[in-house]
Amino acid sequence: MWTVVVCLLPPLVLSVFIFGFQTLIITLISVGACVATEAVSQKVFRRPITIRDGSAVITGLLLAYVIPPGVSYWTPVLGAVMAIYVAKHLLGGIGFNIFNPALIGRAFLVATFPVAMTSAWLPPIRNAAIFKYMSSGVDTISTATPLYVLKHYGIQALTEKFGTMSTIYGDFFLGWRPGSIGETSAFLLLLGGLYLIYKKYITWHIPTSVIVSIAFLTWMFGGKTLFTGNPLLAVLSGGVMLGAFFMATDYVTSPSQPTGKLVFGIGIGALTVLIRLKGGYPEGICYAILLMNPLSSALEGWFRPKRFAPEKGAFK
Repeated sequence: MWTVVVCLLPPLVLSVFIFGFQTLIITLISVGACVATEAVSQKVFRRPITIRDGSAVITGLLLAYVIPPGVSYWTPVLGAVMAIYVAKHLLGGIGFNIFNPALIGRAFLVATFPVAMTSAWLPPIRNAAIFKYMSSGVDTISTATPLYVLKHYGIQALTEKFGTMSTIYGDFFLGWRPGSIGETSAFLLLLGGLYLIYKKYITWHIPTSVIVSIAFLTWMFGGKTLFTGNPLLAVLSGGVMLGAFFMATDYVTSPSQPTGKLVFGIGIGALTVLIRLKGGYPEGICYAILLMNPLSSALEGWFRPKRFAPEKGAFK
């Protein structure tokens, strides 16, 4: 778990650099609130105190990474209580939770504070000059995320706001775009995820199936929408990398069999594209993962290797 924490730190460093010091404060508050809630919850339920195992720290980091950098400092505290106490310990503690705790915390915050969670975006410092008031109705979204611009205003508004497509690809890959605290840099998240695969802490099945299915289904069904069927843009402009490598691969809420992992990842990718194209939210990977989490045990059973034993007396 501490290796996962280390892999998640580079995106935080970049976030502090491009969004400001408040992102570090929000992250520290989130981690501290999750660790404190973990200790109190285990005390209440008379369970061993295990805050040193790193699980609460990971939840705190991931919770901070999926909220906007401009929210109030008390926001992650409420999300931490929902993530640790409700989504984790009320269901039996670590190893028994059905849903990813950090995503439950985010879903709770979006439902409770929808305005703050969908508008508290900050422009990257390097590109601050780009985020100016613009004509043709785009001035009201001066710090909106790329997916919001793309969904509600189209590809032309996206290029007017973020530059040419080649510039967009480069900036979005490196992390120079508005978004949640830890989701913007596909490059750093990809490096961390590949290291976890190299160390065999996770396997390639879920991340690959999530990313490939989102790219393929966007290419197949997004051609007549504002998403223009651009698979690379679909992967780089949201929280796909964070969700694929660090959320969907959670041991407790995902299958352990290779085939089950592939189906699990494809389901997440399909639901993400469906929510993006037909739903009210521009991004859907959070809810896609949460919707697939309860199916994990079923997929585990469906694709469990069958073990055959010889019939009694077969070797007589």
